[in-house]
Order: sequence, then structure tokens, then C-alpha cells
Amino acid sequence: MSSRHLAVFLWHHPWRATSDMFGFLYRRLLYMIPTVFLISVVTFVIIQLPPGDYLDTLAAELSDSGGLDEGTMQALRDQYGLGQPMYVQYLKWMSQILFHGNFGISFEKNIPVNDIIWDKLGWTFAISLMTLLFIWMTALPIGIYSAVRKYSAGDYIATFFGFIGLAVPNFLLALVMMYVAFKYFGQSVGGLVSPQYLGEPWTFDKFLDLLAHIWMPIVVVGTSGAAALIRIMRANLLDELYRPYVVTARAKGMSEFQLLLKYPVRVALNPFVSTIGWILPTLVSGEIIVAVVMNLPTTGPLLLRALLVQDMYLAGSLILLVSILTVIGTLVSDLLLAWIDPRIRYQ
Repeated sequence: MSSRHLAVFLWHHPWRATSDMFGFLYRRLLYMIPTVFLISVVTFVIIQLPPGDYLDTLAAELSDSGGLDEGTMQALRDQYGLGQPMYVQYLKWMSQILFHGNFGISFEKNIPVNDIIWDKLGWTFAISLMTLLFIWMTALPIGIYSAVRKYSAGDYIATFFGFIGLAVPNFLLALVMMYVAFKYFGQSVGGLVSPQYLGEPWTFDKFLDLLAHIWMPIVVVGTSGAAALIRIMRANLLDELYRPYVVTARAKGMSEFQLLLKYPVRVALNPFVSTIGWILPTLVSGEIIVAVVMNLPTTGPLLLRALLVQDMYLAGSLILLVSILTVIGTLVSDLLLAWIDPRIRYQ
């Protein structure tokens, strides 16, 4: 069935389109179950790969002050279940997550992981979602302009800054922007609010101070993603602008703006939308390094510390949640692609 015949068929049979969309969603959700299971297994195995465990790391850190004796080490190992086989530890961990929503106990802090991660995950997701909006709002119009005005001065400028955004590491960009903001604008750097608002209840002044600080990590984290999507959008649109259907629509008298948005941009959005699957986890993982540099109250410093001290339940929970975010991002991109292009539901 050709694309035109398919479009006509779905127009006259909307119930069929709705049914196919639900079937598409159902299949994708079924695929997620074994994927998430394998992710949990791989995550747990990875955090167990380094030699030793948290108690060995703790003993090494306390070696200057006498360390831990064997009796204490064995008692703590029994208390945390570190002496059990790996599969037993995995089953206990997953059963607590699935049936009780309990991600375990943080060895270093000796408090439930749930009490540690949710507040920081909230800030991480908020910054990531705002960064995703920044990327799309930046990359889409600039990519369209670069393709329509190919080899113009604006295209060369966008290409230059695109390559700069791809080449400069996020943490280096963060250091440069923090220096400029402090040196020339007198703005406090590091954190999401000024020091005087730390630990204070939320007020309108604190919210304004948050807006004055949060733009910097959004720009830092989103620069490389926006630069990559500008190049993708430009290349995709250039492939479509000279297709016969565009020439035909132009010959029929359709305005350039209407023609551009109705046909080539819509087709060029397919690969653009599919990038959501890798942009979401990339934002979170890229945020880890930036968070350490900019002292952000997100999961970055928390995950880094958990990996260094082999706090396996805390590190494993954070890695698992980021991995699940990858699966969710892929699902969202699949659904958006199916909504934009109905042919995908039949493939």
C-alpha cells in the first residue's frame, strides 16, 4: 500500500488508526518487560565487578586509624548480606523494589536509598526536561534556517557554533561560564540558588534567584545536544527540499512557508524525533560531570560517591533508574514517530 493510499484509508477509517495505535503501544510495552529485566541484571552484575565490597573500601579508608578488626568486618558483612551469593543478593534487592518499592539501604549513610534519591532525582529530571526543551527550541529553527539558507552567512555561523558545541566538553564550558558570570557580572556561581537561600523555605524571591541560576546548567548541558540536532535537522531537511513532491507543490503555487512546514519539515522530523531515545539518558549522564563542577543538588555527585565507595544499593538504584529512563525515552520516541508517520505502525 502506497503512502498516499494509506493516508486516504486512515482518513476514512479513523477507528482502524486508533486500533493500530493501541496495538503498537501494547507491543512496545511488552518489549519493555524483558528489556528492563535484563537491564536490572546487568546493572547488578556491573556494580559487583570491582574487587572487594563496601566494607573493604571502608577498611582501607580507616586503615590510618587502626581499621576494622575481622570480627567487626564479619558482623557488618552479615548485617548487610554481603557474604551471600550474588544471585541471592539480586533476588532480595529486586523483590524489595517490586513488592515494597524499597531500593535498599545505603551502606555509607546507613539510611534507606529512597530517602536519599527522590529529592535529587526530582532536580535531575527537572533540569533534564528543561534542557530537552531548550535543545528542541534551539535546534529546530536553526536547523531549518541552515537548510533553507544553505551556504549563507547564517548557515556558516550556525555550523561554526555547532562544531564548537560538539567539540567543547560540557565541564569545560561550565568552568568558562562560571568564571565569566562571577568575574564580569558578579553572580554567585555553584548551586541552583545563592548561599543566603540555602535551607530556606521557598519564597518568590528564592524562585527568582533560582531562575537567575538555573539557566546556566541548562545551557551547559544542552549545548552539545543542540549542536548535534542542528546538524541532523539540516541534513534531513536538505535531503527533502529537492524531492519531486516539493517541486510539484511549489509549481502549484503553494507559499514557501506553508510548503516548508507541511511537507519537508514534517518528513525530516522522523529522525529528529527518534533522537529522544538517546537524548534523555545522555542529558542525565552528561549532567553527572556538570553537577560535580557546578555543585548542583542532583544525582551526579551522589552517584559518583556511591561508585567510589562501592555503595552497591545506592549506585545500582541510580544506574537502574537512568537505564529505565533510556527505555522510556525510546518508547516516547516510538510513539511520537508512529503518531507523525502512520506507516510505522504497519512495519
